[in-house]
Amino acid sequence: MNKKILIMVLLCVFLSLVLICCGVNTKTIQRMQKLEEGVSNPTTIEELEVAIEKYQSRVEDIILAQQQIGIWYKMLGSRYIDEQMYGKALGAFQMASEYYPANPNLFYWIGVSAGFMANQSLDFTATGSTAQKYNYLKLSEEAYLRAIELDPKYARALYGLGVLYVFNLDEPAKAIPYLETLLDIETKNVDGMFVLARAYYTTYEFEKAVDMYDRIIKTTTSAEKKAQAEANKRQVLETAYEG
Repeated sequence: MNKKILIMVLLCVFLSLVLICCGVNTKTIQRMQKLEEGVSNPTTIEELEVAIEKYQSRVEDIILAQQQIGIWYKMLGSRYIDEQMYGKALGAFQMASEYYPANPNLFYWIGVSAGFMANQSLDFTATGSTAQKYNYLKLSEEAYLRAIELDPKYARALYGLGVLYVFNLDEPAKAIPYLETLLDIETKNVDGMFVLARAYYTTYEFEKAVDMYDRIIKTTTSAEKKAQAEANKRQVLETAYEG
């Protein structure tokens, strides 16, 4: 951060402390502004133009500083993800989203972090409650949906939401349209195919599940995934025949 931006950030922090400790005192703030910018009480056209120019520059500096803070929170969240510190990551991405509320990538990572936190939620008080886990799962769902709302073709968010519905929230029917959209965008996304096939299977759409496993077998170059798809296909057919 260059010296000018650092000064602006420190000034913002100082003003925040003044507001918290002393209440809103507009006269105090105005006096500080006058000292900083040399603007008193402009009245003429020339004075007003000069005042606008000076304060516009201040606004631009503050915006630049705020943008940088948002970027740093995002970087911090990514570092926490690398270290598997998902609670910390969730907090950092939440802060970043306050600076960039229309960034789908941030909401995707909020969804990922919340999903991991749900898996780590234990009933330490031994009350039998699963409320904390459920709350994290719903937060993950909400974040993925927001990411998709901002970018309807965001493949990673579509996949993440599909996995959440199929394996965590046990709502496979909800996953199907999102996973179908994913495969319209990424026609060779084998992982997405597996999750969609599972969703079809658990919603008793056996024919579609078989077709999806056939598609995996045709698409993948991985011998392991091909074998898994063949085994899953046999299971679907056996279940269909038994029914």
